[in-house]
Amino acid sequence: MPLIIIAFGVLMLLILMLPLRVNGFIALILVALSVGVLEGMPVMEVIKSIKNGVGGTLGSLALIMGFGAMLGKLLADCGGAQRIATTLIATFGDKKIQWAVTLTGFIVGFALFYEVGFVLLLPLILTIAATLGISPLYIGIPMAAALSVTHGFLPPHPGPTAIAQIFKADMGKTLLYGTIIGIPTVILAGPILTKLPFIRAINHPVEEGLYSTKTFTEQQMPSFRVSLFTALIPVILMSIRAISEMTLNNGHWFLPYVEFFGDPVIATLISVLIAIFTFGLLRGRSMSDINTSLVDSIKIIAMMLLIIGGGGAFKQVLVDSGVKVYIEQMMHESTISPIVMAWLIAALLRLALGSATVAALTAGGIVFPLIASTGVSPELMVIATGAGSVVFSHVNDPGFWLFKEYFNLSITETLKSWSLLETVISVSGLIGCLIINLFL
Repeated sequence: MPLIIIAFGVLMLLILMLPLRVNGFIALILVALSVGVLEGMPVMEVIKSIKNGVGGTLGSLALIMGFGAMLGKLLADCGGAQRIATTLIATFGDKKIQWAVTLTGFIVGFALFYEVGFVLLLPLILTIAATLGISPLYIGIPMAAALSVTHGFLPPHPGPTAIAQIFKADMGKTLLYGTIIGIPTVILAGPILTKLPFIRAINHPVEEGLYSTKTFTEQQMPSFRVSLFTALIPVILMSIRAISEMTLNNGHWFLPYVEFFGDPVIATLISVLIAIFTFGLLRGRSMSDINTSLVDSIKIIAMMLLIIGGGGAFKQVLVDSGVKVYIEQMMHESTISPIVMAWLIAALLRLALGSATVAALTAGGIVFPLIASTGVSPELMVIATGAGSVVFSHVNDPGFWLFKEYFNLSITETLKSWSLLETVISVSGLIGCLIINLFL
């Protein structure tokens, strides 16, 4: 009976978000209310559970996402992202332009949300394509692949960070495993994928209005070293913490320091403080101008935070209603890998809902009891869930239309390129998780 109620809740979510087009946050709260009541919880207990779920999920997550958004906005507004891109492209040269774009997308993707990074880098990508006389997809696919992998696999991006909170996974280890899996995934879904004949055959003219505007001059941009170092500060600090915790003995004098500075909240806060200096004051920007960028950055993630909070509410209702215990007992008799199950549930929700974030959070709320009952790595479960949530983007996903319109593609061509790219990322992420799990 509990699983039937969960299935009803998922069906209700589909109806609310697809034909009725209800906002994702409101839909998740309504589903959480309905599932709690149907599971036999008193109405006031359901409300209390929803409040606890939203508050518990957004506790430190709001700080991490907020600081991460501020860092990305400062990077974009000062020309740091453009500096990283132009320097890498100039270094690699025309013959290795794909690898330059891939590395650019991966580095910029650490600091910027997918949509922001895509729109920010696209004029540069289209300019290069027009200048070299090559297909925009030849370098556009590697860029999109890199941005999508960082968005789906790596903290401090919203999806992986929120799932890590639900699964109580270590952010540093999630970042480390995600990077190990992400690098070959980007190569496969980027430069290698573009070698397929039916993708090479797609070559539409670039819309001139999308690339003719020059945003920053050479003098306006910070140096490459400053841009790269500042953008990667959270990655550096969290990676040092993860590696130290895996290699040093408990009680080592160095651990308290790396645990403090490598904490995701502290790491992202430090990066923002440094970015205010390197991307703001050193560039001649006033504090008033810098504060405008900081305020604007929060507007980008406001609704995203509410949707994530709604996912936390749904998860908490499943815990408080007793569904968690039921799933744990059921899994004792199952032979299906929890990693595969997490990926599969997220993938099915992604195909139905379109939204990767909502699919990942809903799947996380359903499968998180498997971690305690099976002992599987919560970090790998985060990546598997994130990987499942990006599978086969199609017409119900705004990202599908973003890619289609900017690259001037037909729906069929978008399915052959963008949808295939996302599926390769998803399946590669699952395979990577299963391989690493063999050694844990």
